[in-house]
Amino acid sequence: QVQLVESGGGLVQPGGSLKLSCAALGRSFMPNAMGWFRQAPGKQRELVATITSGGSTHYADSVKGRFTISRDNAKSTVILQMDSLKTDDTAVYYCSVYTSEGWGARDDYWGQGTQVTVSS
Repeated sequence: QVQLVESGGGLVQPGGSLKLSCAALGRSFMPNAMGWFRQAPGKQRELVATITSGGSTHYADSVKGRFTISRDNAKSTVILQMDSLKTDDTAVYYCSVYTSEGWGARDDYWGQGTQVTVSS
């Protein structure tokens, strides 16, 4: 079993910053890639940022230049640094694991979700 534990969500004003953390708990769990999704009210879930085991990153156009995804040296913890936050960034953010079956192929390949609210 794998458990993805997320933290760091909260309330922030537009232009502010938040840092999300996702710890993949499991003995020597080394997925090919990890990433962050988000789902805002009235919208479909969207991919925000990804990072591979080799450190290659990808960002959605809507967050490029504002968000930064990174991993620790063990590649078991993923960080999403969010700067210059906008109200449109308000959503529940989910950490996920990528395997040969795709993103979140198992129930335990999703975090519990952490609420990010950007409001003045």
